[in-house]
Amino acid sequence: MTITCFIRYEIDPFQRDAFRQYAETWGKVIPKCGGHLVGYFLPHEGTNNVAWGLIAFDSLASYERYRARLKTDPDGRANFELAQSRRFILKEERTFVEAVEGTLFRLPEAIQ
Repeated sequence: MTITCFIRYEIDPFQRDAFRQYAETWGKVIPKCGGHLVGYFLPHEGTNNVAWGLIAFDSLASYERYRARLKTDPDGRANFELAQSRRFILKEERTFVEAVEGTLFRLPEAIQ
């Protein structure tokens, strides 16, 4: 079973670029530490202070191994420290979800 860690961030909308930099750094660190990065998403229209990150794992045990690697990775630690010092993340929530088979990556059917 694949699980996805769905992270909801409440961000400072005036520091959107700082969050972008933070997310881009995770784009290098997460795969190196064993996570499958689905992506990070910034607000585009509507609510301007909510962003998301999605990271997939084979199991909760895989997630725990990833978290242990992440804590010892110098780039990961530096990214955590950046977020703490700049305070562009106001709140962070994690939820673990599993995909409903047959619903992912569905392309539109051709219009006849």
